[in-house]
Amino acid sequence: MRHVAGLVLGLMAGLPAAHAQVPALPEVTLTIEQHKFTPEELKVKAGQAFVLVITNKDATAEEFESKELRVERIVPANKTLKLRMPALKPGTYRFFGEYHEATAKGWIVAE
Repeated sequence: MRHVAGLVLGLMAGLPAAHAQVPALPEVTLTIEQHKFTPEELKVKAGQAFVLVITNKDATAEEFESKELRVERIVPANKTLKLRMPALKPGTYRFFGEYHEATAKGWIVAE
């Protein structure tokens, strides 16, 4: 029994080290300011998941929406939101701010 307990403790001790070796997803930043997305074009590697970091510098909320990506998220005023995005096939994926569609728009290019 003591041998089994030692084995379990040894395996548990190795878990944090194994978890720490998982590479972090690349982050792509997007800013909302004066009801516009900057940059308008984001380039990502096709076939690789990523984290989209959206910072809203405006005093009002904006919605990040993409019908192609099936994403609709409100980004509160003066806040940052992180969205885990799936690996995308090569192509162009449009997005817009639903509250200011005339000015808040852009696209993600997966290549």
